[in-house]
Amino acid sequence: MTAESTQRWGSTLDSVVVYAQGAVCRRLARGSVSPDGRVRVTGLPRSLDPGSLLARVLGAPGVRVTEARVEIEAEPLSRGMPDELRREIERLSDKYAAAQGRRDRQLSLIEEVRALHPVPPGRRREDPHRRTPVDAWLELGDFVDERLTGLHNRLVELEEALRNVEHELTVAADRLARASTDTPSAHVENTVCAVLTLDGTGDAEVELELELEYGVPGAVWVPAYRLTHRQGDGSGRLVLRASVAQRTGEDWTGVRIALATADLRRRTDLPRLRSIRIGRSQPAPAASGWREPPAGLVDLFSGYDAAGPGPATTAAPTAVGAGSAPVGAAGGSVSGPVPPPPPPPPPAPQSYGGPPTAVPVPGGAGGALSEVFGSGMPALAQPAGSRPDDRPRTGGRSFAGAPAAMAPAAPGRAAPPLPPAPVAGPPQPSGAELDYAALVLCGPAEQGGRRGRLFPDSPFDPVATEYRRRAEAVAALPLPGQAVRPRESAGSFDHRFDATARADIPSDGTWHTVTVGEIPVGLRTEYLCVPSVEQTVYATLVLSNATDQALLAGPVEVTVDDDFLLTAALPTLAPGGVRRVGLGPAEGIRVTRRTNLHESTSGLRNNTTVLDHRVHVELANRLARPVTVEVRERVPVASEPDVRIEERADWTAPEEGTGPDRHAPGTRVWRLDLPTGATAALDGGYEIRIPTGKALVGGNRRS
Repeated sequence: MTAESTQRWGSTLDSVVVYAQGAVCRRLARGSVSPDGRVRVTGLPRSLDPGSLLARVLGAPGVRVTEARVEIEAEPLSRGMPDELRREIERLSDKYAAAQGRRDRQLSLIEEVRALHPVPPGRRREDPHRRTPVDAWLELGDFVDERLTGLHNRLVELEEALRNVEHELTVAADRLARASTDTPSAHVENTVCAVLTLDGTGDAEVELELELEYGVPGAVWVPAYRLTHRQGDGSGRLVLRASVAQRTGEDWTGVRIALATADLRRRTDLPRLRSIRIGRSQPAPAASGWREPPAGLVDLFSGYDAAGPGPATTAAPTAVGAGSAPVGAAGGSVSGPVPPPPPPPPPAPQSYGGPPTAVPVPGGAGGALSEVFGSGMPALAQPAGSRPDDRPRTGGRSFAGAPAAMAPAAPGRAAPPLPPAPVAGPPQPSGAELDYAALVLCGPAEQGGRRGRLFPDSPFDPVATEYRRRAEAVAALPLPGQAVRPRESAGSFDHRFDATARADIPSDGTWHTVTVGEIPVGLRTEYLCVPSVEQTVYATLVLSNATDQALLAGPVEVTVDDDFLLTAALPTLAPGGVRRVGLGPAEGIRVTRRTNLHESTSGLRNNTTVLDHRVHVELANRLARPVTVEVRERVPVASEPDVRIEERADWTAPEEGTGPDRHAPGTRVWRLDLPTGATAALDGGYEIRIPTGKALVGGNRRS
């Protein structure tokens, strides 16, 4: 089945789930399926991971996808914005070069005129000295000055024109650098498509809808918030927004956006604990379905070896499965002829059972290898110790393998050595070796006993690697102010946030703001002061999260009574958690703190030093509303059992918190309500009783 005869469907990007790094895209395609069940879905980005492709049929229970494969096609490019920008840059580059040439010529003229000076004529030794007229010197100086003045004025104009052209060129180059990567940059567009094989469609054409999912690198996001609060209300509106940047190679236009805190590349396989057996008796290994290769495999190339050295070209492997690739389609030449390798000794090849397959061999006197090895496939090399692929292929979904069209080997690259033969038992094929359509038949010019044997094609694709490298560059973007990456703030949990509306995010590698939705939060305003550190009252918002989703750390724009107040840093708020957000000093509340210390002795022999500390705090509310103020003080903490501390106040010890809300030992709290225009006084204190033997020489330190 060729690409021209396969049904071609267009696809539409429907939804995207952005993870901490990378994204999973979901495309929809609709069309009629021919009786052969082959469909080619176009529109996939160049940076996608071929191993992440998933496909399934929607609305047709009896039809399922039996194979999904990624292929790359080349199409001529008609036009696009980057081409227009490149033409503009070329025009401005020529204009800049011309302006620079005019400026350089003007500088050379200035140097020529500046070099003008009188040169006396040569004289013989017996001739007397000649007098030079002063007027001639002055006239030459006036001429040089006048000429240099005009040239310098013209130089200023040329330099100004050069700066203007340079600015235009810089702007055009910046526009090209910021242009969307969805438009290809070459005259030939590399189109990525998914080739699907459907089963259960019957003999007639049917109309079906397909869903394709694939992973792409080059997408990051950080949370941001907007908090609206009215004074006196016990609740507020917290709008979750996200700053999203992507350079995946395709524009996300009108798609549903979801944001996840999980790591897209984390492992999901479960560990398996195997038993330890003592003795020689071991369970019989499971049958792997392979058989020994037929005898005489090496003799198939005797005619090729007898024909002598071949042309100085690099042998190109032939793809098995979706047609044979032309020999030498992309191969390069090497210097000097390539001598044929000597016939190697018969290795220990391996073969897998399967349907009869005729495998063509490129080049050589033998033509094509049309012999069918019984009911098995040609010999296949297996790396020792590989494990079988356990990826599911049921339920109408199919995992993609390697591309079917294989590129020839690079010139001058040595063939990989033969894998070591297994010690005992049948081989354990890996997933790449079980992907029959991606196996490559090595030609007669291969070295090391690889001739006539199937090997998995190398997954290295320099073009795709470059696309992915450019896409992953968005991970190094500078974060917006006070933003925190999701993996750093999420901790040990993972959450997903679904946007309520569709959004547009171009593939330009810059930050774009997307509104996700509104989150109800409990909200109250409290005022906090620590007068022993600073005699200032600070306003705080106490947020309580009553939802089942966590609020990640990030910047929050606070609006109070429809007036923008400030942008603060919201800490991570787990479900059911309560945290404070500082709003800055409250100028309408005044606080004053005074302390008094009285030192004395007690005991029968005055062997105890008593330090009596008195604390007096005054508060005044000048706001137009009542407020709740929390005043924090501190009491010394004794590490010696002989040192006693007796408190004399009605303050209380705060509840133990965690993280940033954790209080230092010895913290005490006053909480009081202040009406409008009211004042309050708080008195407290403590006594420190220190034995005379514990006292410091020269007095005790006091705060």
